Amino acid sequence: MPAIRVEGLVRRFGDIVALDGLSFEIGEGELFGILGPNGAGKTTLINILSTLLRPSAGSADVAGFSVLDRPDDVRKSIGVVFQESSLDTRLTARENLSLHAAVYRVPRAERRQRIADMLAMVELEDRADSLVETFSGGMRRRLELARGFTHRPRVLFLDEPSLGLDAQTRRRIWEHIDQWNREQATTVILTTHYMEEADRLCGRVAILDRGRIAALDSPERLKALVGGDVVTLETSDKSGALAAALRQRPWIKAVRERDGVLDLSTEQGAQRIPAIVSAAQDLGIALASVNLHRPSLEDVFLHFTGRSMREESANDLARRFPMGRAGLQ
Repeated sequence: MPAIRVEGLVRRFGDIVALDGLSFEIGEGELFGILGPNGAGKTTLINILSTLLRPSAGSADVAGFSVLDRPDDVRKSIGVVFQESSLDTRLTARENLSLHAAVYRVPRAERRQRIADMLAMVELEDRADSLVETFSGGMRRRLELARGFTHRPRVLFLDEPSLGLDAQTRRRIWEHIDQWNREQATTVILTTHYMEEADRLCGRVAILDRGRIAALDSPERLKALVGGDVVTLETSDKSGALAAALRQRPWIKAVRERDGVLDLSTEQGAQRIPAIVSAAQDLGIALASVNLHRPSLEDVFLHFTGRSMREESANDLARRFPMGRAGLQ
């Protein structure tokens, strides 16, 4: 039995369709990533799966229980770390975990040791009796992870777990998530718009775009779909003419245009750059920059959606969600 089964899931906010017929399954013990820009529907999906929001249509089962028919059983089976902090800053780290353990009815005889283990895992044992209001943002995030782990949920939802953290703290968070998933075989569903986070942690990734799943597979298989190397050209003008010319070359597998930038998929990219530059010169097109890299999840997103993650601007979101972004991320 899968840890999560979603079939035809739809969520509307008035005339806005935030989720548009999602269907997928997540296996027991899987570390599954939901990748997409702000406004893609990631947080809406997590809110439905954690019973905080009812779907407009479709069904979802979590840990074998329907989110519609048996929400209490779902809540007993899951843990959630939200984007926004929900720690009580007037309590100590130990008190926050103790309160959480009591709410989830962790046996009293086990609480002390389990809390100590959780604090040690996230490297906060020396600050166990410090007030949370004295903690840095990274320390609070690690404590929230520890709290999510404390009652040993069957399924753990992490909504943008490293959002806003510096690179070093982000990597420490990744280590804790990976360790817990491996050692406890807990199913972990992680939403993120950090490509490296999804690539580093997740066995499979669903790319969510405007409420739909654009692609779903392992990061390596998704990148293999793009294939070869990616040569990125920034042109001063006439990018359309250059794109048309390059599409005629048999060694160019794909050409994608976006605001004066061309992304070319090709084998042996380094050897092809002189011919690409020559093609631009023949058309009298100046190149502002030429870059070569292996395919990334950013390239996968571009491949399936026709635009980069960064192109989902605040104006785009305001146009799609005129009532505001809350719950639609």
